[in-house]
Amino acid sequence: MNNTTLKKIAETLGCSISTVSRALKHHPDISVKTREKILELANTLDYEPNAFAVHLRTRNSKVIGLMVPTLSNYFYETFIASVEEESRKNGYALMILQSANDPAVEMENLKLFRQNRVTGLFACITANTRSLESFSKISEQNVPVIYFDNVPDEMGLNKVCLADERAAELAAEAIIHSKKKQVVALFGDARLTITKKRMSKLSAMLQNKSDAIHLTIIHAGNSEEAEKAISTTLAKKNKTDLIFCMSDELLIGAMKAIQINQLRIPDQISVIG
Repeated sequence: MNNTTLKKIAETLGCSISTVSRALKHHPDISVKTREKILELANTLDYEPNAFAVHLRTRNSKVIGLMVPTLSNYFYETFIASVEEESRKNGYALMILQSANDPAVEMENLKLFRQNRVTGLFACITANTRSLESFSKISEQNVPVIYFDNVPDEMGLNKVCLADERAAELAAEAIIHSKKKQVVALFGDARLTITKKRMSKLSAMLQNKSDAIHLTIIHAGNSEEAEKAISTTLAKKNKTDLIFCMSDELLIGAMKAIQINQLRIPDQISVIG
C-alpha cells in the first residue's frame, strides 16, 4: 500500500508541508522551480492525494466506484441505474468511470478510485485485461471489489455472472424449433468470457441436435458494427433465414440493417434476441 504523505515529501526536499501542499495545487505563490521539484518527487513516490480525508477518518467515504467499458450499452445503463438507486437509498454516492476497453485507462481509473477512497467497487474488466495487479492495490485498502458481466477467470473473487450457458441453450432451442436452416449468430467481442461461453454452447447444441442448420458466426463490438456486419451478410447471395443476437445492443444494429434492406419480420427473416 502506498504510504507517501505530504510530510514525507516535505522532509525529503527540506521544505514545509504547506509549501508541498500549495505546490501540488499549483498555487501561484510557489516558484516554478520549487513546484517542478515537488511534482517530480510526488510522481516518483506515486503520491496519491486523498480527496476524502475527512471521510477517511471515519473509515467510510460513502462513495461507491463503478467501472464499465462504455456507457453506450443498454445493459450497463440498466445496471448503473439499479446500483445508483440502491446507493442513494442507503446514503451513498456513485462514482462512474469508463475504461474504453483499454487496460491503460482501466489502471488510471483504479488509481482515481483509490485516491477518492471508494467504499466499494463494481468492475467490468476490459476485453484486454490480462492481470489483476492493479485491482489488488485497491483490495489492499480493504475495499471490496465485485466483478460483473465480463469477469476474471480466477477463483475466489466476488463475481456477478449471468447464466451464459443457459441463455445459449434457450437460444439454440428457439432456433431449432423455428426450423430455419440458414442461421447467422451475432456475438459480441470474441475475447470476452461471456461471448466465449455463449458461442461455445450455442454452436455445440446446434451441431448435436440439427445437422440441417448452417450456422454462420459473426462478431460486433457495438450496434454500429452490428448494423454493418448484418448489412454485409444480407448482401450475400446465400439467403439468411434467421438472425440470433447475443445482446439488445447488437439487436438494435441488426434491426436497423434489416430495415435498410427492406425485409419483413417474420415473413422474410426471423430474429431472436
